[in-house]
Amino acid sequence: MEDAQIGWIAAIIIGGLAGWIASAIMKTGTGIFLNIVLGIIGAAVASFLFGFIGVGFGGWLGYLVAGIVGACILIGLVRAIRN
Repeated sequence: MEDAQIGWIAAIIIGGLAGWIASAIMKTGTGIFLNIVLGIIGAAVASFLFGFIGVGFGGWLGYLVAGIVGACILIGLVRAIRN
């Protein structure tokens, strides 16, 4: 997350937006707090995973994309574990 060079308030806002978009894509009914958590953790997960193949994200748009992709991955993993 430090590579994105955004502040904590921006990370919370962008993480919330990313989590909300991911929950809409994956059709979940999560609240605003979980959306923020999903977006922030999802961005970290996606940045880590994409780092293996040499793809890097920078700035707020990259953080948003990484958050959406990572949050979708997290939601998919939770669904796989529950079922």
